[in-house]
Amino acid sequence: MGSVIFSDVHADVSAIGALSSCIRTPAFRKTFGPIDLLVNLGDLLHRGSRPQETLEKIHTLSRECRLVSVLGNHDHAYLNGIMVSGSDVASTYRHEQLRDSPLLSIFDAMPMEYTDHTMLFVHGGPLELGDQTLRLKCWQRLSHQSGDFFTGYHYTAQMAFDALEKRGLSHMACGHQHEHICCRKTPEGIIEQELDFVPLKLENGHRQISLEVARVPLDCPTLFRVGGCHGDEPEFAYSDYSTFSFIRLLETI
Repeated sequence: MGSVIFSDVHADVSAIGALSSCIRTPAFRKTFGPIDLLVNLGDLLHRGSRPQETLEKIHTLSRECRLVSVLGNHDHAYLNGIMVSGSDVASTYRHEQLRDSPLLSIFDAMPMEYTDHTMLFVHGGPLELGDQTLRLKCWQRLSHQSGDFFTGYHYTAQMAFDALEKRGLSHMACGHQHEHICCRKTPEGIIEQELDFVPLKLENGHRQISLEVARVPLDCPTLFRVGGCHGDEPEFAYSDYSTFSFIRLLETI
């Protein structure tokens, strides 16, 4: 079984469109493996200026492959009328125009987390801290120190591994902070593993897709934070549950 994992699209239809085109190619599946599941780690909304087109693309993807989504903090803020930073006037206007759209049905009963193959998928963090907004799982942030902050509750890698172990889980994939990171629990202790991205080119007919890929074996408990799927070099991931591949999409030529 193989899963494509992405997070923090933030209404960037070009980025999710580029991801979609990439994973559709036979070369992607030949290189990485079958795609049985798409996992959206949250934050489809806010900041970008094309929320309607983004949700339309997500609905299209959900008809092509099984899609599981978890709620992001910006999704939660939008749905509950909570003011957050990062959106310009154009973004705010277009999101408000979307308020009565049936496209928002994707958020109906959207969970905070999803588990599969001893892996927890969540936008922010794994801690059960009650119903206060900034302590919800979609607002939690991986950090070097723990405690309540105006951006959400910060937790450490050790706290995450303890929470996973209590649930019989080994790995966690999250997003939220837009920068990839890999923390591994080894016999010598918890380490932040430096990721070695290597170039990879996928042939797609007369076109070529340029990627950078960093592969990590799932041979010990690991926290995977996936970079944001937005901007000029959107990031996402693929896992067959024996290896986790961080992927950066550079260009199609």
